[in-house]
Amino acid sequence: MEASLSTDALALHRPPHILNASTNLLAICFVIIGGLKISNLNSRTFADETAWISAVLLFCATLSSYLAIRNEGTREYQATFADWTFISGLVFLAAALVIAAVQL
Repeated sequence: MEASLSTDALALHRPPHILNASTNLLAICFVIIGGLKISNLNSRTFADETAWISAVLLFCATLSSYLAIRNEGTREYQATFADWTFISGLVFLAAALVIAAVQL
């Protein structure tokens, strides 16, 4: 028996994790955007704009990972797109937090 999983099996296991993590991080984006808006600090910093970019990327990751799950991994580009948009959204979310911490 081979202990390692094939690349097809790994592709089937990634989208559920991306779906779960991206929805949670999407909620964090909305908390950041809402918190800056409520405190009227959104005009003083670019953190909310960066968080919006992150929210769009994480939404794309959520949607593409859902489609990859629904299609049972038959279209590898959906899982790959979910990977890249998730990583990009994570980078922009971290940037939004750094911007907010530095400018406020």
